[in-house]
Amino acid sequence: MVYLEAKMNSKKDEKDMLPFEKDELKILTKKKTVSNSNSGWSPDKRPINELLKYGVVVVDKSSGPTSHQISDYVKRILELNKAGHTGTLDPKVSGVLPVLLGKAVKLAQLMLGMGKEYVCLMHLHKEIPDYKIHQTIQEFIGEISQLPPIKSAVKRQVRKRTIYYLNILEIKGKDVLFRIGVQGGTYIRKLVHDIGQKLGCGAHMAELRRTKAGAFSEETKLVNLYDIEDAYYYYKEEKSESFLRYCVQPAENALKNVKKVWVLDSAVNSLCHGSPLAIPGIHKLNEGIKIGERIALLTAKGEIIGIGIAKMSSDQIVKLDKGICVRTDSVIMENGLYPKQV
Repeated sequence: MVYLEAKMNSKKDEKDMLPFEKDELKILTKKKTVSNSNSGWSPDKRPINELLKYGVVVVDKSSGPTSHQISDYVKRILELNKAGHTGTLDPKVSGVLPVLLGKAVKLAQLMLGMGKEYVCLMHLHKEIPDYKIHQTIQEFIGEISQLPPIKSAVKRQVRKRTIYYLNILEIKGKDVLFRIGVQGGTYIRKLVHDIGQKLGCGAHMAELRRTKAGAFSEETKLVNLYDIEDAYYYYKEEKSESFLRYCVQPAENALKNVKKVWVLDSAVNSLCHGSPLAIPGIHKLNEGIKIGERIALLTAKGEIIGIGIAKMSSDQIVKLDKGICVRTDSVIMENGLYPKQV
C-alpha cells in the first residue's frame, strides 16, 4: 500500500467533514448540579481496572487479519471477557478500527451507523479523460441506492446510503486516488464497481484505508497490537499504568456525535436497574433530540450509564416539569457506583 500511504496525507479540502464535524451539538441546562465526588469517577480519572471495563482501543488495523480477529487479539492481550469492533473492515483493508472493551461493547449499537471516511485507490480498466472521471464521480455524491456485494454481513437487498463527500486527490493513468466520507454501512468496493460501470470501462478497488470511524480518526490515539501487548506487560509486571492509559481511552470518547442526556446523581441508581428517566432527574441535554431517537445516558460527571430511547423531544423536556422522557433500553454502568436514593 505504498502508493496509497504516500498520497493520503495530502492537504484536505474544507468540505472533507462528516456531518457531525460541521455542527457541534448544543447543550441545554435543565437543572444545575454538583456531582458527589464520592460516587463514580470522571471518565478520564477512572482507576485502571475500571477503565478496562469501560474503555475503547482505537487500533490501526493492518492488511491481513479480519476485524473479528483483531478484536479477539485485543481481548486476549488484555485478559477480558468481552471486546468487539464497531464496523467491519475487510481483511485487506487497513486503518481506523475502534475496539470496545468489557461493558462498553453495548455501545456498538450507537456507533455502527456513524459516518466513516476512506482513502481509496480505484483502478480503471481502461484510460478515461480526467474531465469525465471528475464529472462522473460528482454524480455519486448525495443519496445513492446500493446493493451489498454477495459476500457481505447484511441481507442482500437494495438500500439507501449517503455519500457526504467524494474528492479526487490524484489521477495517474488508470489509477484514481480519492477521499470519501460516507454513511455507515456503505460498501466502497461496490461503489467503485458502480463508478466503473457508469464510466463504461469497469473498475475495481486496488487499495483502501479507513481514515475516520465516527469520533475517531488518524489524528486520535491510534495503536497497534504490539503497543497494546507492551502496555499491558508494563502494567502487570512493572506496575506502570501510563502506557496502558495511552492505549485505552474512556469509552465516552466514542460518543462525540451521539445525542446525550446527563442526569442528576439521584437518578443514576434507578437507571442502572433499568428504570425509565423522568424529567425531574435531568441535569442537561443536547438540543435536537427527537422522539424515538436512540441516545446516550450519562452521569453529571460524564460517565456512560446506558442507552435510552427518547419518549420526548428536547423542546418538550425543556418546557415540561414532569413525565417520563427516556426509556432505558440498555444498561452499561454497574449497580452500586451511585447510592440508592431513599
